[in-house]
Amino acid sequence: MLSVDLYRGEDALRRDREHVLRRTWQFMGHDSQIPAAGDYLADVIGGAPVVVVRKADGALAAFHNVCRHRAGALVADGAGNCGEAFTCRYHGWRYALDGRLRNAVDFGALEGFDPRDHGLFPICVEVWRGLVFVNLDLGAEPLAALIAPLAARWPDGQAGFPLTERRSHRIACNWKAYVENYLEGYHLPMVHPEFDADVVVSEYRTEVVDQVIFASAPPRDASIYGGLWGWLWPNLGVNVYRHGYMIERMTAVGPTDTRLDYFYFFDPARTAELEAMLKVSDLVTAQDLQVCEEVQRNLEAGIYRGGVLSPKHEHGVAWFQGRIVEALQVR
Repeated sequence: MLSVDLYRGEDALRRDREHVLRRTWQFMGHDSQIPAAGDYLADVIGGAPVVVVRKADGALAAFHNVCRHRAGALVADGAGNCGEAFTCRYHGWRYALDGRLRNAVDFGALEGFDPRDHGLFPICVEVWRGLVFVNLDLGAEPLAALIAPLAARWPDGQAGFPLTERRSHRIACNWKAYVENYLEGYHLPMVHPEFDADVVVSEYRTEVVDQVIFASAPPRDASIYGGLWGWLWPNLGVNVYRHGYMIERMTAVGPTDTRLDYFYFFDPARTAELEAMLKVSDLVTAQDLQVCEEVQRNLEAGIYRGGVLSPKHEHGVAWFQGRIVEALQVR
């Protein structure tokens, strides 16, 4: 088991961001959200503001959302269009969409100042089946290495499904506590009793393949949730159903503050089924919120100092904790 101290406090969050979240592929959104030149997506990844933009040639570029002058933001978080250039919201410095400093507006003459030395800080960006990922580690291995096990099991017939719905939820727990809850079915009979009407909970299984953890359970005849359930290291769920799929991003906002962003992609011919999916999804999230917040409260209380993991149900949790130990270089 991980040390309780790794689930609480600013120091634990800082280490997670530095050694895990800023060194891994992180989901930003969908290619269809930024179709035209100047369209962008901006968010905070591992505590670092970043932006992905569509260039005039149609390719994507990604940068830290940080002006090189005095750390102003180039764009507000969210989605939008910045036109032909980024314009810093603080002092108006302008950057081409490839990151080059175009104009240090009204800066004045300064000996030795070379605009070529003041371009935006780049980050890695890749697209897979329309899903946009970024990585702040410029030496990161290609996204394909992470995604390969999922690609092998998920036919690409759903790649054209549109982004139909987005929802966000906040949970007052450490992001790792939520991930660990996501990675096991041990809690299903107690926390989600309704699940057994949808899938055979007693036959719930997890499997670790490289950096992906798969979960499965035989679906009932009218199953809504039955399908392919995958989780990509370190914080992304990919749930594939007969009528579409859902991406679940687990963002560490604070030491005990996690934001869940749900992206629903649905077959346009079956959107009538979305309401039932959302109803079940909201119920499951509310149930998980309750137990994860109770766990976090007890971690904060200082009584619990560590337990044991079930060899039958929690080997996915054990794998995750092992990766955290490796990344943080702790025992």
